[in-house]
Amino acid sequence: MVLVTIALLSISAYTFSLLMLHEQKATQLMGRQLQSRYLVESGVDYLRLYLTVDEATLQELGGVWDNPNQFTNQVVSVNPIRNTEIGRFSIIASNLDDDGNPTSFRAGITDESSRLNLNTLINADNWLPDTGDGNGGGGRQLLMSLPQMTEDIADSILDWLDEDSEPRDYGTEDYSGQSPPYACKNGPMDSIEELLLVRGVTPQLLFGLDANHNGVVDLDEQYAADGTVSYEPEMQLGWANYLTLFSKETNLNSEGLQRIYINGDDLEQLYDELRSSFNEQWSNFIIAYRVNGPADASVETPEDQPGYLEADTTQQASFTFSQILDLVDARTTLEYTNDDGETQVGVLESPINSGNLAQTLPLLMENLTTVDGDNIPGRINIMQAPRAILAGIPGMTDELLQGILDYREYELDDPNLTDLNKKYETWLMLPPTSLVDLETMKTMMPFICCGGDVYRAEIVGYLDANVATSRAEVILDTTEPLPRILFWRDKSHLQSGYTVESLGTDLNTGS
Repeated sequence: MVLVTIALLSISAYTFSLLMLHEQKATQLMGRQLQSRYLVESGVDYLRLYLTVDEATLQELGGVWDNPNQFTNQVVSVNPIRNTEIGRFSIIASNLDDDGNPTSFRAGITDESSRLNLNTLINADNWLPDTGDGNGGGGRQLLMSLPQMTEDIADSILDWLDEDSEPRDYGTEDYSGQSPPYACKNGPMDSIEELLLVRGVTPQLLFGLDANHNGVVDLDEQYAADGTVSYEPEMQLGWANYLTLFSKETNLNSEGLQRIYINGDDLEQLYDELRSSFNEQWSNFIIAYRVNGPADASVETPEDQPGYLEADTTQQASFTFSQILDLVDARTTLEYTNDDGETQVGVLESPINSGNLAQTLPLLMENLTTVDGDNIPGRINIMQAPRAILAGIPGMTDELLQGILDYREYELDDPNLTDLNKKYETWLMLPPTSLVDLETMKTMMPFICCGGDVYRAEIVGYLDANVATSRAEVILDTTEPLPRILFWRDKSHLQSGYTVESLGTDLNTGS
């Protein structure tokens, strides 16, 4: 009996000791997992600080597109007892070709303006209303360029977003037949996943094969495809690869000052603001145009018209500019009194004309705006957007699309921006490319830009020796002095999908 008792006590002690060892390991693993989450938070704060520097310093540091020196293998903490437990983070993005197909990883962040902003699609309908030609308004045209998009789904998305309860030609406002039934949103979306509530949108269409949402299709994800859905190469990452809710760009000039809003009601104040940046001729013409609007083409310049006609800033404005390009080759009228005391109607020609655009457009784009606010939401970055997004822009043709893709790849590599015109989307109408004429540029202008100020980052926090990893997706708004977090999603529960090489470190040796 003594021997049996001793044996049972020994087994119990061994079992208890083994259980405590497992509990200790689980506690250590939990602690390391928590550490890796804090490493992700360190990466977010690091990125926010990195994005506060001015453009020139940012370029000196290597920029944001592919910068392994700044974005990979960043050491945060070192365990003084176990040197293998070094806490690091890396900032990773998928490298896409012009067609939106994933090719590899890069150490960088993604401009949200390279995606289509769903919450500004209704504005696109206002910029380009439905003319009844069967193409729909600007919103439907932008959506229909996405691969495997149908008119039914496009109009249903727009019905989900618009404020009215009237269904579009191919859309629906009725979800009462769903189980359980729910109401149409009729407002802006809160997340991309909300699209799954829209008629016709499936997880396969929205996310493609990218089950772990790391921006590439891993081998196991390719093998997991069941063959029920036809995945075109540009649909491997699904529509989520093309869509956003957060894109916008700053409406400030390069010095961080508010651009001059040329549609302001107070013309005296507008004139004073214009004179701070422009000469008398430019300022006077803009005020005269606001007062009298465009001149009829049949109006001729009187022979006795004096060399200078001064606009009256005390008058009420009768015209508003739809965009800055309204100033190009414009004419307006202005009353004056001739030598005989008679009231005559004179003609003012715009100082901004087709012959001097290379010199005048940078000044206009830098200092003037027709948007009353600190930022402009939803325009598409033609320098980075994939082919499918560019194809839906109103006014876009196949020839123009190919010209943009070719020129941005080979000719626009100018990190020091010695050619100021390359900062603005109006480079499309200037030599050496001259891809569009003035009227086409006016059609495209509300939809396009050359870069946004909201960025998406995938941050991976990890400890050497591969003991724990965490990852999160964060979207940062840099239109404010300290970049603000617009969106945060913890992805630690998903399979990592990142190779040791893409993280920029050797997890086994800690190098």
